[in-house]
Amino acid sequence: MKRVERPAHLVLVGAGHAHVQVLRRIMMEPIAGVQVTLVVDRPEAVYSGMVPGHMSGDYDAAALEIDAVPLARRARARVVLAAATRVDPTARRIELAGRPALTYDVASLNVGSTVKGLDVPGMRDHALATRPVRTLIDTLEGRIARARAGRGDEPLRVTVVGAGAAGFELAFAVLHRLTRDGVAAELSLVCEGPQMLPGAPRRVAARALRLAQARGIHVRTELRVERVEKDSLHMAGPAGTESLPCDLALWATGGAPFQWLRDSPLPLEANGFVRVRDTLQVVGHDDLFAVGDCAVLDAHPWMPRAGVHAVREGPTLERNLRARLAGTRLRRHRPQRDFLMLLNLGGGRALGAKWGLSAEGHAVWRLKDAIDRRFMARFRVLDANGSPAPAFPSGESMGMEAMECGGCAAKVGARPLESALARLPKAPDDPLLLAGLDPPDDAAVLALPAGEVALATVDGFRAFADDPWWVGRVAAVNAVSDVLAKGGTPRHALALVTVPEAAAEGEEELLHQVLAGVRAALDPLGVTLAGGHTSRGPELFVGLSILGHAGSADAVLPLGGARPGDTLILTQPLGTGVLLAADMQGRAAGRWVETTYGAMARSNQAAARVAIEVGVHASTDVSGFGLAGHLGEMLAASGAGAQLRLAHLPLLPGAQRLFEMGIRSSVHTQNVENTAGVRLDPKVARDANAAAVFDPQTSGGLLFAVAEESSEALLEALHAAGDRQAACIGRVLPAFTDGTRIELAP
Repeated sequence: MKRVERPAHLVLVGAGHAHVQVLRRIMMEPIAGVQVTLVVDRPEAVYSGMVPGHMSGDYDAAALEIDAVPLARRARARVVLAAATRVDPTARRIELAGRPALTYDVASLNVGSTVKGLDVPGMRDHALATRPVRTLIDTLEGRIARARAGRGDEPLRVTVVGAGAAGFELAFAVLHRLTRDGVAAELSLVCEGPQMLPGAPRRVAARALRLAQARGIHVRTELRVERVEKDSLHMAGPAGTESLPCDLALWATGGAPFQWLRDSPLPLEANGFVRVRDTLQVVGHDDLFAVGDCAVLDAHPWMPRAGVHAVREGPTLERNLRARLAGTRLRRHRPQRDFLMLLNLGGGRALGAKWGLSAEGHAVWRLKDAIDRRFMARFRVLDANGSPAPAFPSGESMGMEAMECGGCAAKVGARPLESALARLPKAPDDPLLLAGLDPPDDAAVLALPAGEVALATVDGFRAFADDPWWVGRVAAVNAVSDVLAKGGTPRHALALVTVPEAAAEGEEELLHQVLAGVRAALDPLGVTLAGGHTSRGPELFVGLSILGHAGSADAVLPLGGARPGDTLILTQPLGTGVLLAADMQGRAAGRWVETTYGAMARSNQAAARVAIEVGVHASTDVSGFGLAGHLGEMLAASGAGAQLRLAHLPLLPGAQRLFEMGIRSSVHTQNVENTAGVRLDPKVARDANAAAVFDPQTSGGLLFAVAEESSEALLEALHAAGDRQAACIGRVLPAFTDGTRIELAP
C-alpha cells in the first residue's frame, strides 16, 4: 500500500499580537499540506494596549482578551494548552511542562516578556509587577484594598516604578480610578533615566511631564530602586540614597526575557532577548522565527518594546512562514521609526504623538479607542456570553462543516447494540463468570480460585480532539472508570492504538504522544501498561483493556442494587459532549475547553473509594449513552424507576449556554431515540438541563444510588475528596406501570 506523505508541522508558541494575525490569515487562506499547532499556557491573550483603559474604568476585563482557542479552531489549528519550557532549535523541539515535547518543521515564538528587576530584594513580596498582565488585572483591586486598610482618611501612597509608556499610562489610570472612587491618593512615578518616556522626542516627553505634574503625580528621575519593603522603597541616585514611603508599589520597569528562553540554546543579545534577522528568523536557525517582545532585530536594535511593533510584524511573519514552508524567498521586515503613540490619561483623555508633535484630549482618546476596538474585533470569535461575535466570519462562511464527534460520543447506539447481542445464540455456561453480558454490566466479573474476583473491561474511541497526548490520557481515564465503577482496583492495561496514515508528527512521534498520555493517566493510579497492539488506519483510535480485582464477589458494587427511596448522586458535571462538539466548530470559549479537558482527565478513583466506604447500593459510570441512558441501565437492572431534578444537575462551564444556542453533539439525537422510558413534560422539554441528560459524556463521572440517610455523608466525602461539583440529582422510585423509567422534573 502506498504510504501517505505526512504534512509539514508549523508550531506557533504564544498568542501575541503577531501570532493572532497569523492565525486569522491562515483561517482566511489555509496552507495546503501543513498542520498548524498553537502552544499557549492559557487560553486568553490579553491585549496590552487596552489594559490602562480597564484600570481607569473604560473597559471590563473581557474587552481586553483575545480567546486564542476558538480563533485557532477557525484556522483549523491544533491547540496545546501547556507552558513552553525550552526550545531546541537544532533538534527542532519545543519542550513543554508536564507532557512530551513537540517536534516541528517550522516554528515561531511570540511569547512576550516579563519585567526587569524581579530580583530586587523585597520586590516579589511587596510590589505588584505589570506582567503577567492577567495577574495584574486579577490582583490589583485586592492589593489596593489591603493597602488602604488601616490608613483611615490618610492618603494612599502609590508608587509606579518605571516611567516608560507602560508606567506612564499605569500611573494615570490608577490615579483616575482612585479619584473616581473617592480615595485620596498620593502618586509618585520613579524612573532610572533622566526623563519620562525614554526614546520619545524631548518635546513629547516634556509635555508628558507637564501633564503628570498637573495631575499631581510626583515624577522622580535618575533613581534606582534597591530594596522594597512593606511600607517604603529604598532608592539610590546621584545625590545618594533615600527612602520613599509607599503603601502600594507597582512595578513597570521595562521588558526582560523569560528564563526558559535564556536557558534554551538560542542566540541571545546582551539583555537575553532572542536575536533575529530582518526576515524575523532566529540568527543561525532558518526554521525558527521570533517576534514581539521576546526578540531583538539585529539590524534594528533601537526598536522599542511596543505593541505597535509586534502588530506590524504580523503580516511579515505570516508571509515569511508561508515562504519558508514552501521553500520560496522571504521578505525583509522594515520597522517604522516614527509611529503614532497613543497613551491613555484616564477620564476619557489620551496623549497622542507623531513626528515630534503631540496633542492631548478627548478626541485623541476616541481615536485610540476606535483603533483598539477595531483591532480586537478582527480576532474576537465569540462575544462575552459565548455567542458568535457578529463582526467575525461565521464557521459556515469559512466552509467549516459539521463533524462527527469522537470520544465516547462515537459509540454505537444502545438499541442497535442490544439488538445485535440479542441475535447471538446463548453463550455456553461459565461458572467463573459472575457478571458480563447477561445482563450487561460495566465490567466482566470473574471468580478466581482463591476466592477473590477479577474485573476486566475494554473501552476505546476515535479521537475527540487533534491533540494525541490528551486523547491517550482521557482514553485511559475513561477505560479505568469501568473497573472503578464496580468498586475494583485496576492493576494492568493493554493498549490498542490505530495511527492515522497521514500525521504531522509521523508514526513514532504520534505513538509516543498517545502512550505518554496513557501513562500520564495510569501511573498515578498504580496501573501498569503491560502491552498492546498498533495498526494503521484512517484516523486516530485509542482503546484499552483494563484488568483489576476485588476482594470478593460481595465487595463488587452492583449495577442493579438501586432501591426505592435511594438518593441518586452524580460525582462530576455533565456537558463534555456539547462542549467538544462546539470546540470542533470554534464555538467554545477557551476557558470552557480548558475546564472540560481537566474534568475528563479527573480519575474516578477517589469517588469509588468513598462509595465503598459509605456503602452505596448501586453504581455505574456515565459515558457515551448519556446520564439518561446509563441511569436507565441501572434502573432496568434494579427493577425500579427514578425522578431526576433538572435544576440540580451540575454542568460544566459553558454547557448551558451552548444548549440554549441549540448546539448538540452529533449523537445527541441518537441518545434521545435510543433511551426508552423518559417522560418529558412540556415545561421540562424547553429546559437546557433536559438536553444535558442525553449529552454523551467522554470520561464522565460515576452515578450512585445510596440510602437517603447516607446521602449527606456521601456527598460531603465526595466534596472533601475533590469532586466539588458532586450533587444529589434525584431519587429512586418504585417501577412505573406505564412504561416510564425516568421522570424529568424541574
